[in-house]
Amino acid sequence: MIEIDALTKVYGSAQVRAVDEVSLHIPAGTVFGFLGPNGAGKTTTIKMLAGLLAPTSGQVRLGGFDVARQRSAAMAQFGAVLEGSRNVYWSLSAWQNLMYFGRLKGLRKAQVAERAEVLLTDLGLWERRADKVGRFSRGMQQKVAIAAALIADPPIVLLDEPTLGLDVEATRTVKDWISEQARELGTTVLITTHQLDVAQELCGRVAVMRRGRLVADLPTQQLLAGFRERDRYEIRVEGTAPPGFDAVTRDGVAVISVRVGDPHEVYEVIERLRARGAVLESLTQVQPDLEDVFLALVNETSHAA
Repeated sequence: MIEIDALTKVYGSAQVRAVDEVSLHIPAGTVFGFLGPNGAGKTTTIKMLAGLLAPTSGQVRLGGFDVARQRSAAMAQFGAVLEGSRNVYWSLSAWQNLMYFGRLKGLRKAQVAERAEVLLTDLGLWERRADKVGRFSRGMQQKVAIAAALIADPPIVLLDEPTLGLDVEATRTVKDWISEQARELGTTVLITTHQLDVAQELCGRVAVMRRGRLVADLPTQQLLAGFRERDRYEIRVEGTAPPGFDAVTRDGVAVISVRVGDPHEVYEVIERLRARGAVLESLTQVQPDLEDVFLALVNETSHAA
């Protein structure tokens, strides 16, 4: 659904490569996390994908349409909610915003009305449809912006920081909605965010940029598995740990962290615990989270994904 081939952007006489030979192929129905620190080239890539910036070389296709040569058809495949900008008109109601953006995209009035009712209902805004958006909370404004981006039912949607600044309830609504769009409707959702816990929860695949180049593009679980600490385990025992074992107690359970040179050595640790009367609750190999992996990648650690 999204095809980026050898995309490059060079700036100025100094020939600064903001984006350097980036290639990504994202199939339909994927929730895709596009991550990178500030200055990595992520925003420049997004601008080229959205047709806001011409690449120096390379190609972007959305739904099979070339952004440079078939701009109108390519943009019809695409809806976006950009963080930090006013994506809807605050002086209009939620309903008026959706009617405006739907008509702007060429839909008939009846089509827009039907689609608007579905979106506002799904996002929990139907009862507030007649209220001006400027009076809404930050979370409600974000929901209206998402609905406006989806009013023409594009197969691809870009969400830039979709949950930033939202309260817990609004965050959960938006997360559930994103998952449903991909799972049930086949929408391709491209998420850019610095909230890595959100990316880990939602994204089936993640790409990470650093200094204009891709340093990772893998299914999320495969990426995490590549950074698993194979020599570190957590052993949970009831109550407190026996003498000789360092542990942290959480809710009446002692959590013992151990490192071993060989995975079989962990069984020796368990036997020592049992010999001292400890009751084992669980044994878990320590798993990294996406923040650990991200920091390793952007700081050029020696881990291999």
